Amino acid sequence: MSKEKFHIEFLMGNATQSSLWRMISQIDGLSEWFADEVLMDETETRYTFVWGKTSNQAQIVCQKPQTLIRYQWLDEEEDNYYFEFILRKLDLSGEMTLEITDFAEPDEKGDGITLWETQVELLKRRLGV
Repeated sequence: MSKEKFHIEFLMGNATQSSLWRMISQIDGLSEWFADEVLMDETETRYTFVWGKTSNQAQIVCQKPQTLIRYQWLDEEEDNYYFEFILRKLDLSGEMTLEITDFAEPDEKGDGITLWETQVELLKRRLGV
């Protein structure tokens, strides 16, 4: 069964672009909300994400500093599956948004969205938003 792409967007209030960028692209930021522990290899493009006793590796496949970062799980069978963070500043309010694109099995899509919502709530608390 092939995975379905989904896209969700979160208002990040008064969080700055640089603080959000650190939280989605640096090991210290990612370990505050995304995983229990984050390790980086010597090339600085492969990350190991640790949750409890499980871990998974991903590599950065696309990056536009302060704007976009795309990760791909190394154990994923298909090359076209990834998860991506995009930062945008709203013109009218000046608030930042965090857009997340991910893929999930059709029957697990709701769980995937709920997981992201939970993790982004933790991110907002860490940023004081």
